[in-house]
Amino acid sequence: MRAVLIPDAARSVASALRGTPFEGKVHMVGGAVRDLLLGGQAPKDIDLVVEGDALAMAHLLWDRQVADKPPAVFENFGTAQVVIEGVEVEAVTARKESYRGDSRKPVVEPATLLEDAQRRDFTVNALLLNIATGEVHDPLGLGLDDLDARILRTPLEPKQTFSEDPLRMLRAVRFRWQVGLAPAPGLVEAIQETAPRLEIISAERIEAELSKMLARTSAADALRDLMDWNLLDQFWPEFRAMLGVDQGTFHHLDVWEHTLLVVKQASSEDLVENLGCLFHDVGKPPTRTVEPSGKVRFFDHENFGAEMSRVMLNRLRFPSETVGRVARLVKNHMRLGSSPIFTPTAARRVVRDLGEDLERLLCLVEADVKSLRPGVDVALDMPRVRETIEVVQRATPADTLVSPLDGEEIMAVSGVGPGHEVGRLKRLLTEEVLEGRIPPGDKDAATAFLRALAPN
Repeated sequence: MRAVLIPDAARSVASALRGTPFEGKVHMVGGAVRDLLLGGQAPKDIDLVVEGDALAMAHLLWDRQVADKPPAVFENFGTAQVVIEGVEVEAVTARKESYRGDSRKPVVEPATLLEDAQRRDFTVNALLLNIATGEVHDPLGLGLDDLDARILRTPLEPKQTFSEDPLRMLRAVRFRWQVGLAPAPGLVEAIQETAPRLEIISAERIEAELSKMLARTSAADALRDLMDWNLLDQFWPEFRAMLGVDQGTFHHLDVWEHTLLVVKQASSEDLVENLGCLFHDVGKPPTRTVEPSGKVRFFDHENFGAEMSRVMLNRLRFPSETVGRVARLVKNHMRLGSSPIFTPTAARRVVRDLGEDLERLLCLVEADVKSLRPGVDVALDMPRVRETIEVVQRATPADTLVSPLDGEEIMAVSGVGPGHEVGRLKRLLTEEVLEGRIPPGDKDAATAFLRALAPN
C-alpha cells in the first residue's frame, strides 16, 4: 500500500471522528487522490466515501464545530456537503448507482467499498485514501498500475460503465488530456457505440464538462476526440458539416481541420476565446459558393456563424454572457482585414465595439492568420493593427468613444423636442468622435457641430 500526505481539511475530519463509529471508515476518493499521487497540490475540494451513514457523519462534524456551517444534505442520494477550513467537502455513503432507460435520475443503493469503486468512472479515480492512516487502497486492483502506466480504463466493461452514466464518455475525453492518459483497448469503440445515450444527460451537465475541457490549451485535442468518437454529433451536429469542405487557394485544410488548427494556434486557457476560435467559421458550410472562375466564397459567413453560435451555445444552456461574447467574436473576426489599411478610425470603432473582448478578438485573428496555407501572402499586418489600437487606446479610452453630449444637452443646443431626432443627433455625434473630427468628451466642439447643422 502507498501513503500520501493527507490534506489539512481531511486531517481535521479524521481528528474529529476519533473515538466514533466512523473512525478509520472514511476515505478520500476521486480526482483529489489521483492528483496527490501524481504529485499535485492540495485539492480545492474533497470527495469522501463513508462506510456508514454519510449524512450522520456530516451532522457530527457540525456538532463538533469542525464544519464552517451546517451541512447541506441530499437524502435521496446519501450525500452531504460541508465546508471545512474553506474547503468544500462532499461526503457520500458507499453506494452503487445507475441510470435506467431514458431517465436522467440515477437509481442509488447502498454498497460495499468494492461496489462503490466499481460504479466510479475510471480506475484511476477509484483509488481510496484513508484519512485516518494516510494509506492508499486500490479496491479494484487496477487503479495504481493504470495510473503508473497512464491508462484510461473503466472499472467494469466500458459499455456498461458508459451506459450507467453517459456523461462519463465526455469525462473520458477530459481526463485523457487533463491527466495525460491513453485509452485502454476497447474504450474508444465502446464510446462510439454508446454515444447516442448522451441524450438522457441534461444540457447543464454537458455544458459543465465541455467548459472544463475547452478552457485548456489541449482544447483542440479534446475537440478532435469529440468528433472522432461520435460525441459531438449528440449535441452539436452542425460541426460535422465542416468535414471535407474545401476553402480555396488560401487554405490547405478543410473547414474542420482549419478550425482545430486555429484553436491549437491560440493555445489559450480562456473558455470564451477558445469557443470563439471553435465557432469562428461554423457559418462557412451553409454560405459556401463557387464562382464560374472556380474561386470559393463564403459571403456573410461571420454573421451566419454568429447566429449559429448563439443557437448552439443556448442549446447547452451556456451562460448568456458567454453566449453573447462568443457571438460577438464570431461576428467580428473578419473586420480587421476588411480594408487595405487599418486606420485610427477603424481602431476606435473596434475598441468601442469589442470592449474587454478586444484582446480575445486579436488573438483569434492572429491564430486564424497563422492557420492559412503556409507561404500565402496575407495583406493583414497584425503587428501594425496592434500598434494602431494601442495608440488609439492611449489617446481615447473606450468609455470616451461616445457622444460628448447627452440627450438633454442635445435638445438644449438644437432646440428639438424628445423623440427619434435626439437619438439620430446623438448617433451623429458619436460618428464624428469615431471619425476623429470631434475630440472625445469635447462638449464645445459637439455644440459647435450641432449649431452648424441648424438652418440659418
